[in-house]
Amino acid sequence: MRIALFAAALCAVAPMTALAGPIDSACLKSDRSTSPIICDCIQRVANMTLTSSDQQLAAKLLRDPEKVQDIAYSNRASHREFWARYTNFGTAAEQVCAN
Repeated sequence: MRIALFAAALCAVAPMTALAGPIDSACLKSDRSTSPIICDCIQRVANMTLTSSDQQLAAKLLRDPEKVQDIAYSNRASHREFWARYTNFGTAAEQVCAN
């Protein structure tokens, strides 16, 4: 019973304390003036919608926006699949983190 209560408490607190991830770090280092709270929110959405390798690639796009076109218009199937997941992530992050 105690383990179940501990697990429930941990799940309730865990969303409030996200560890910094690649998206969060890239967001904070970007030349856009973005608050740490927004970057943290974006990372949380990334954790729910992107794989770790997707997050690494997305962070590269945040650090080097010129690479966005390379991925968005690539003929590689892996890039097209990533782009679909990335745009879904962007939509979700915009909806969740705008408030």
